[in-house]
Amino acid sequence: MYSSSNTKTKRSNDVYRFTFHVIFQEFGVMLELCNAMLDNISGGIPMGIRVAIAGVGNCASSLIQGVEYYKDTADDDKIPGLMHNNFGGYRVRDIEFVTAFDVDALKVGKDLSEAIGASQNNTITFADVPKLDVEVLRGPTYDGLGEYYREMIEESDAEPVDVAQVLKDKQVDVLVSYLPVGSEEADKAYATAAMEAGCAFVNCLPVFIASDPEWAQKFRDAGVPIVGDDIKSQVGATITHRVMARLFEDRGVRLDRTYQLNVGGNMDFMNMLQRSRLESKKVSKTRAVTSVVPHDMESRNVHIGPSDYVAWLDDRKFAFVRLEGTTFGDVPLNLEYKLEVWDSPNSAGIVIDAVRAAKIALDRHLSGPILAPSAYFMKSPAVQHEDNEARQLVERFIAGDVEANEEQLDADVAAAQEAGKDVWRA
Repeated sequence: MYSSSNTKTKRSNDVYRFTFHVIFQEFGVMLELCNAMLDNISGGIPMGIRVAIAGVGNCASSLIQGVEYYKDTADDDKIPGLMHNNFGGYRVRDIEFVTAFDVDALKVGKDLSEAIGASQNNTITFADVPKLDVEVLRGPTYDGLGEYYREMIEESDAEPVDVAQVLKDKQVDVLVSYLPVGSEEADKAYATAAMEAGCAFVNCLPVFIASDPEWAQKFRDAGVPIVGDDIKSQVGATITHRVMARLFEDRGVRLDRTYQLNVGGNMDFMNMLQRSRLESKKVSKTRAVTSVVPHDMESRNVHIGPSDYVAWLDDRKFAFVRLEGTTFGDVPLNLEYKLEVWDSPNSAGIVIDAVRAAKIALDRHLSGPILAPSAYFMKSPAVQHEDNEARQLVERFIAGDVEANEEQLDADVAAAQEAGKDVWRA
């Protein structure tokens, strides 16, 4: 009798033990999930990246299409047009568009998914973007509309919003500026709004902010990171021109003269027919190329910049590049090539990386110009590096080895000056 009762008791205890084990195991899993969520909130695990866009043109269209196109990509996939699938723990699908600003009456008030195909936008469509439930808001105009823009679009009569307040309300992580070339006042106004809201700023146009000492200090004082200035394309006229100019010098050929002529059919090219808006663009593109040449070149021997607007090209761009040099025995050596691209998709992959770099900088509480990403992704960074060197610095930045704090900036500037590199903030 006693033995049978003891056996039953033992079995009951075993059942209780098993039940408690399962309960505690499930509790442990829940606890781990809770801890993971807390880590997520505190920066231990990357969360989504809340992005705002200033200027809903062709470039914004390609960026938004790209995020939709690649949202289901496996982590181990190599993505055409993108240098990093996983950038410091952030995937393309982590990018979320939460607000946008424009001044075009045909875009303001529309859902962002509709606005990217409205008005004069004419880039290629490669993804069907579903409704995003993001209304395009009326941003401030300032100098954002040149004379050719005003001939083509109707300016919205809606009241401009308080950009900084919207950025705060939408809890924006990164503001991407895609304003038209020559929008100096407008770009700086958006940069100021980003600082007020505490969100990172990616400056895709040739307005010198990250590369300007005064503005760089403003971003440092505000505790806000900036990646800029003037976005490079994936394989565009500037990057190929830089590579070929450097190749001449590395192979012992002195580069004597060069030109780069660009034509296109988008609103960017039409806008740049107004030559007064073109100055910073020419400076940015010229510096990007001449900075890799170790000797001085007379200004008459270097011509780089947009040349004309050809309507039927739409968002395609044709670049005609010529390099003339002197080789062995003082014999002339000349190279010509033509590059044809869809202009806006050609930079979208770079912007996806720039956005993720800006978010990483935000996560790490970095401020001011983020040097490594700016050097690789932008034509006019605070400090120029050769492209291979800049790429290695980006990989180190992702790994956490390169931090863009003030001391690092000053050290890099001093090292660049010592090495005879082009430094614009000095």
